[in-house]
Amino acid sequence: MFISQMDYSIFEIINNLAGRMPWLDAVMRFFASDGSYLFYAGIIVYWFSRTSDCRRMVGEALVSACAAFGIGVVLSHLFYRDRPFVVHHVTQLIGHPANASFPSDHAIGAFVIATSIYMFRRRDGLIWLLIAACIAFSRVWTGVHYPLDVIAGAIIGIGSAAGIHGLFHRSFQVRKWFESGLGLYEGVERRIWPKGLSRTERP
Repeated sequence: MFISQMDYSIFEIINNLAGRMPWLDAVMRFFASDGSYLFYAGIIVYWFSRTSDCRRMVGEALVSACAAFGIGVVLSHLFYRDRPFVVHHVTQLIGHPANASFPSDHAIGAFVIATSIYMFRRRDGLIWLLIAACIAFSRVWTGVHYPLDVIAGAIIGIGSAAGIHGLFHRSFQVRKWFESGLGLYEGVERRIWPKGLSRTERP
């Protein structure tokens, strides 16, 4: 009960700031509704950079995301929680179905990808983690999540990414399966989209 009350008190403090500064509300709406697309675009760019590290990074991110969202689905059924706008008077800046609030899927998705990137590229990862934090905070600001929802989502995302990275690092068999699958994909890709010739290969 105490945790729930504190969670709602923090939600009120953050959400009560909404509606006062139109420019800041616009920023929060963007992160809350469209910020996830930055991660989709980033994953595509890293993948098509066609370097082995980036492809392993993207592969781990996708596997981690599947694990994290699976955990999120289970928790949403075990600990169902209504959205803030269902049970309270809130300043709601974006539309949203009245489905399970806990944990936040947006926070899970943002943090699982950002953490996967951080495992391989520290500087890039810090930027992505900051964006993930903005997405999580904006979901509270816009009235569709409680702070505990996004904190839980962040923990699930970070934990899943760290766990899958450790599995890839420790298990030779897992790496072998991934590299075999990647090799098959890249064989097809090279036929469709050959890499440019290196300087030594050019006539």
